[in-house]
Amino acid sequence: MSRLFAFKRGSLISLALAALLALAPAIAEARMGGGGSFGSRGFRTWSAPPSTRTMPGTASPFQRSVTPRPSPGMAGPMSQPGGAFGGGFGRGLLGGLAGGLLGAGLFGLLTGHGLFGGMMGFASVIGLLLQIALLVFLARLAFNWFTRRNANAMAGAGHRPSPGFTSPFTARAPFGAAGFGSGAAPEAAMAKPIRLAAEDFNAFERLLGETQAAYSREDVGALRGMSTPEMASYFDDELEENRRKGVVNRVSDVKLLQGDLSEAWREGVDEYATVAMRFSLKDEMLDRATSKPAPGWEGQTETTEAWTFRRPAGAGAQDWKLSAIQQAA
Repeated sequence: MSRLFAFKRGSLISLALAALLALAPAIAEARMGGGGSFGSRGFRTWSAPPSTRTMPGTASPFQRSVTPRPSPGMAGPMSQPGGAFGGGFGRGLLGGLAGGLLGAGLFGLLTGHGLFGGMMGFASVIGLLLQIALLVFLARLAFNWFTRRNANAMAGAGHRPSPGFTSPFTARAPFGAAGFGSGAAPEAAMAKPIRLAAEDFNAFERLLGETQAAYSREDVGALRGMSTPEMASYFDDELEENRRKGVVNRVSDVKLLQGDLSEAWREGVDEYATVAMRFSLKDEMLDRATSKPAPGWEGQTETTEAWTFRRPAGAGAQDWKLSAIQQAA
């Protein structure tokens, strides 16, 4: 009897796990973008946007993007472990010690005192080792300081708000831009920071609600007008997948709770702005035929995402288009 009970209990657990796995895709795909990270941020696509008070952590890397990843060969020697010294601290120290010992031995040979005769005994060896270790240590500290100084200088090139400027975003959460993420391409460091006006932040908040509403209506034409061709193609794929599954994702009551600017810059003929937004929405996954809740219905939810917008350089606030969405890591 106990064996039969254990078998039934195991079967029930297996069925429950199978049901959860079957529902997982529907749960994960609710909400515009399916809770994933996709799109492009220009040259900064593969570098994390600076953290803000709204999103104090990092944004997750893109799962889908038309921007190719930078080649590992693009990194210069300064970015490799050990930097210009060509190795870690231990290897540099050992190399310095070996070089010092070799130099002292050669000097002894040249002066006729033997390989270690020029070192004047054991005390001289200890003194030489200490001097070499101190020199290598000081050189390493100087190099690390110089590297951090350059990195901070590059980070300081990010967006800074205009004096006395208050946006709809900063009214909810003070400006909190930080330094650039690691791994930025060289072109990203050359991008020029730009200043944003109140109209720009109003446009971001408007696009947050209007894109969600168009997605809920499955209005691909409206989504193409409010997002880049890349993003519109992703939304089109998602809507087509929902139609194939016989469900529809209804999104309503979108409300921005908190938001602030991560960074804003110009590169080439385009301008970009990445903003962190925490917002609430009513998210429903319904059966397309009956309009009844389908498996995976989330109901009222709250989420934090980093949205990147793009417009032609010098264009107005009405020309911003959604270019990327990233989830909080």
